[in-house]
Amino acid sequence: MHTILKLISYLGLLLTVVPSVLVFLGKIELDFHKNLMLAGMIMWFLSAPFWLNTQNEQEAES
Repeated sequence: MHTILKLISYLGLLLTVVPSVLVFLGKIELDFHKNLMLAGMIMWFLSAPFWLNTQNEQEAES
């Protein structure tokens, strides 16, 4: 389960970084850039909290 959440989180991060580079290079329009970044932000904030703190919790239990 954590592997899937990590994959979704990293894809969300890619959707926040790559569109900015593509706009800078003139490959995509600004409106499409905004939509991709919104999708990436939603993906990151909905998936990352479920796996980011699990390592600290496991260390505290042992």
